[in-house]
Amino acid sequence: MRTPSHNSDPLPAAPKEIARLSREDWLQAAFNAVVEGGIDNLKVLTLAEILKVTRGSFYWHFVDHAELLKATLERWKNQEMQRNLRIQSHVTDDAAADMQHLLDQALAHGGDELENMRFELAVRGMGRRDPQVAALLHEIDQARTKLFYHQFKRLVLDEQKATDLAVLFYLTIVGCYQALSRPSSPARAKDYFKSIISAFLIQAQLPINKGN
Repeated sequence: MRTPSHNSDPLPAAPKEIARLSREDWLQAAFNAVVEGGIDNLKVLTLAEILKVTRGSFYWHFVDHAELLKATLERWKNQEMQRNLRIQSHVTDDAAADMQHLLDQALAHGGDELENMRFELAVRGMGRRDPQVAALLHEIDQARTKLFYHQFKRLVLDEQKATDLAVLFYLTIVGCYQALSRPSSPARAKDYFKSIISAFLIQAQLPINKGN
């Protein structure tokens, strides 16, 4: 538990607030706020109102707003890196099937995990003006692209082609995020996107589709 800063909110948190709310509670509320209204919606007063506590409760866990933002971004990055490790551990004797599994997981943010996609899009918007956020996104992008490369390498057995396909695959997935985040996006849009990605970037790499 963090000791409140002397130059922070002058209103102390009630003991029951301190006991009830954890740092993770604040981080989840911060995540939800970004999903709902973007990075600019991440405000201490707004979160306190949502959590029904005084702002003093916030300072038992964070020094200031900047630390909250940094911790929220790091939490998201760690979750995405863990996701990569789970996907990487999914290896069978069927490289094409594993690639389909990778596609399913890559587009999961466009389904039940829509809030994760909206959070990522908000962070990417911030990354265009904040070098530190841009560096965090670059780290995630590199990890994902490396994962995609290793999967494609199993299909095409050619390093340069696997690299090119991994980059194209990732750019396509990011484009899908943009399209699927729109409120007017058709309900079956994700299935359509998945089918064309599979046809042109996965199935087209199989020997049976090369006209041999």
